[in-house]
Amino acid sequence: MEARVLAIVHEAPMLNSLAEGLGAEGFAVTRAEGLSSSYPEILKSEPNIILADYQLRDGTALDLLAWLKARDLHIPLIVLADQGKIGLSVEAVKNGAEQFIPKPVDLRFLTTLLRRSMENYRNRQKGLAIERQRARYERDPFLGTSPAIQKLRDAAARVSKASGTVLIQGETGTGKGVLARWLHQAGSRSNEAFVDLNCAGLSNELLESELFGHQKGAFTGAVQNKIGFLEAANHGALFLDEIGDMSLQVQPKILKVVEEKQFYRLGDVNTRKADVQIFAASHCDLKKMVEEGKFRHDLYFRISALRLCIPPLRERPEDIPFITDKLLAQLSWDMKFESLRISDDARLKLQHYSWPGNIRELRNVLERAALLSDDGVIHRTGLEFEAPDRGDLAENLAFGNLTLKEMERSYILQMLAFEGGRVAQAAKRLGMPRSSLYAKIQEHGL
Repeated sequence: MEARVLAIVHEAPMLNSLAEGLGAEGFAVTRAEGLSSSYPEILKSEPNIILADYQLRDGTALDLLAWLKARDLHIPLIVLADQGKIGLSVEAVKNGAEQFIPKPVDLRFLTTLLRRSMENYRNRQKGLAIERQRARYERDPFLGTSPAIQKLRDAAARVSKASGTVLIQGETGTGKGVLARWLHQAGSRSNEAFVDLNCAGLSNELLESELFGHQKGAFTGAVQNKIGFLEAANHGALFLDEIGDMSLQVQPKILKVVEEKQFYRLGDVNTRKADVQIFAASHCDLKKMVEEGKFRHDLYFRISALRLCIPPLRERPEDIPFITDKLLAQLSWDMKFESLRISDDARLKLQHYSWPGNIRELRNVLERAALLSDDGVIHRTGLEFEAPDRGDLAENLAFGNLTLKEMERSYILQMLAFEGGRVAQAAKRLGMPRSSLYAKIQEHGL
């Protein structure tokens, strides 16, 4: 890989000499004679290393360091120091410069130093990439500070200490899989496998084959033995997503796993052990499905002893700004934006929407708006929703299915957000005394 070096030197003969010498050593060199001309060059050429005089025509190396830090640009800076500026160059190193070299510059020493700095830079970038990747996949199921999400966090912390089956209920897009992974990582089986199987849309035969495995010849096309997800998850955790879509024919076999920790492969007469913790999830009301005869009562009883319910996004609109910032940080990395920002009026519009698709839909809306943005800023006009905005009570009832108390809480939150948290102005907008609004804030746990 050819190292890209930006040389910022205010003496033209020296700048030309360095560019020619480093070019002969295999470096790709761009030039600048001052700070003001270096800034656009840094953004344009994206150098791996910057070589700069301490004293420039329109500033110093300290000014350059401050500019780099303000933009979170981790580019190594090597400072060239006049004999009278050695002390100041040492100060630049203390403030983040990679190294300083006294003048006159020894080209051989400089090239050695540049190659070493380049290697250090690559190692740091690899480490940073690994950390960012880890941060992306270590998703937090408790984004926000609302009472509802705090209640979920406390309940999950207690449930994580248990080893029994856990039922996670929540609407589509609320993050049931994220919570299941968090419970696994927080539990005693964190060093073992976490296996994820979505039960939705699979035929009985395919679901059984995927779940329990099969023996050669068990059915047409079974040309060899195959282990199932249960065996793959042995000693670890199995996440059964959308268990409500599991047929009544398969449910008794899962019940046997939950109760007896045993199962059969398809086409086999020998029982096998299943030392797994099961996390089951559904967006359906399983209790209602039991009443309708669509889900076994005994299976529901066994999987719902430990139950967690993820609140939908519409019930905690105060968390939307925090979740939005987290998602924008992820999207900036995924979409290779320097940064993504959102305007205040766009934030308010996000809080006025019912979010039938919850956090998953929020991410999709932000991603679409980011792709259409010209300046990295998401504006109100760039937000497109699948369902209508919840601008009035009728729309809330149609799309939010809120209770009257939930409706009141949500509307108060919207007015507080609209007025920037100023209670007096929000009370005036709501047409109620300020003392009454304070009482409502306390009543709703805001």
